[in-house]
Amino acid sequence: MSGADPASHRGMRIIVSDFISLDGVVQAPGGKEEDTDGGFQNGGWSMPFFDEAAMGPVLDDVMDRTEALLFGRRTWEVMASAWPDRAGDPFADKMNALPKYVVSRSLTADEASSRWNNTTLIGGDDPAGAIRRIKDRDGGDVQVMGSASLALHLVENDLVDEYRLMLEPILLGGGKTIFPTDGKARPLELLSVEQASTGVLICAYRPAAA
Repeated sequence: MSGADPASHRGMRIIVSDFISLDGVVQAPGGKEEDTDGGFQNGGWSMPFFDEAAMGPVLDDVMDRTEALLFGRRTWEVMASAWPDRAGDPFADKMNALPKYVVSRSLTADEASSRWNNTTLIGGDDPAGAIRRIKDRDGGDVQVMGSASLALHLVENDLVDEYRLMLEPILLGGGKTIFPTDGKARPLELLSVEQASTGVLICAYRPAAA
């Protein structure tokens, strides 16, 4: 099952890429202490379900089409402390070379650019407006990794062009989500689905045409 050619879309496209539990939680999939906000105790929950053979090519495909990265502050700080020291690996080299945007009220522009090269700060009180201006530029995909609070803000403002979700067979009973609770229905179109050997459903969605 496949959707329209992304190249037919004018302007840059926001792609939200997340590991997500069956009850919609995206918090701290990779490590125990990754994000303990709200007393979250299940950090690292996605690791037992990772299937390199099925999920690796999907992640590679998204990265191959990515022309910029967009982060919330917390996720950006984790990435900025890790990737600059991994030069020489093709994936790390691309992460370091890509233009990056970080949404934050606490970082300064100098801090952002000096801690991880090619980083531009999106500050102020209207990040959605700044991101709309990025979307209006010519270019390819802007990938959002993790960044639960930012992803939620993007969904609330109808700025997401595609969702790449690794739907994992686990219930976490609470935690951060990217799904709004504003009562607004947002129909989606399923572009593709693949099942990993670990029971993960690798799904791609886009907003349904009005």
